[in-house]
Amino acid sequence: MYKQIGLITGGGDAPGLNAVIRAAVRTAVREFGMKCVGIEDSFEGLIGEMQTMKLTTKSVGGILPRGGTILGTRNSGSFCCFVDGKTIFPEEAIREAIENLRRLEIEALVVIGGDGTLAIAQEFSKRGIPVIGVPKTIDNDLAATELTFGFMTAIDIATEALDRLHTTAASHDRVMILEVMGRHTGWIALHAGLAGSADIILIPEIPFSFESMVQKIYSREKSGSRFTNIVVAEGAAEVGKSEIYKAAGDKKTAPRLGGVGDYIGHKIEEMTGKEARCVVLGHLQRGGSPNAFDRMLGTNFGACAVRALANGQTNKMVALQAGTVITVPLSDAIANIKNVSSDGQLVRTARDIGISFAAPKEAKL
Repeated sequence: MYKQIGLITGGGDAPGLNAVIRAAVRTAVREFGMKCVGIEDSFEGLIGEMQTMKLTTKSVGGILPRGGTILGTRNSGSFCCFVDGKTIFPEEAIREAIENLRRLEIEALVVIGGDGTLAIAQEFSKRGIPVIGVPKTIDNDLAATELTFGFMTAIDIATEALDRLHTTAASHDRVMILEVMGRHTGWIALHAGLAGSADIILIPEIPFSFESMVQKIYSREKSGSRFTNIVVAEGAAEVGKSEIYKAAGDKKTAPRLGGVGDYIGHKIEEMTGKEARCVVLGHLQRGGSPNAFDRMLGTNFGACAVRALANGQTNKMVALQAGTVITVPLSDAIANIKNVSSDGQLVRTARDIGISFAAPKEAKL
């Protein structure tokens, strides 16, 4: 049994992080008699002048409904860099962090993050530090788990935005475009588009054509609906073209997507003469209080992560499969991302009820 464990939150913030921290600390202290140390600002708290906090059942009281993370987080820093499109893990930073873990008498880690954070965690595991990962991303694109906490709250926020845009679009006979997060996958756009009655959903897995998009807008006009609502994932791309980036990135930061919504709006105005407006949800999808589902899922993940450590498991990630939390190898979790299937059930359902994905073939239907 470990005497003291460390908790780390990394990557972008997500609703439910504090639920995981609270459950992990309460389980560690109450069930297994472990002490807990929170490492601040992701792995960065382990190098230079260390930044940590003692976590007790009292200190995590009241944080369940709070958004963000009491430990702070980073999605860039000293533990990975980008060279020729490849991710490199600097040995010097990892070595210093491991030495500091030993000085702090931290014997194992619960690491809460997405694929990038868990890839760093695996480097610690390879060097002998017991690690259990907890899947976190509002994009819901981590392999080996059916759901990640934060995703359901992000869908709620995007759906509410679509509901509100629906009324203003109808009032002004406009094309309204909602740009949501989704670098490589369209899970948020797909779910919110279905729940929020979008007319067109654009996702990275299905390249779009403006001919198909315009045809859908005109078909709605002919049927008496002079407005159109479009939800687009930030990583969606036109056929034969690459994604649109707001920032190119450098050795320390990955390229940052953004701008596809505005691009679509300008193009639609040129092609149809209709007025188009774009709303970018951005970090609104991550902020604020988690919904009930994400509180429950985060709590379940946090407790199960500590239980896995106490049972001698390491180099694993807790995952939800068929309604049960299990553990899977970290390597499986970060091996690839979970994409929306272009002929999957939700895509078929969307098409069945008249939603367009603006695929080139749809222009011929």
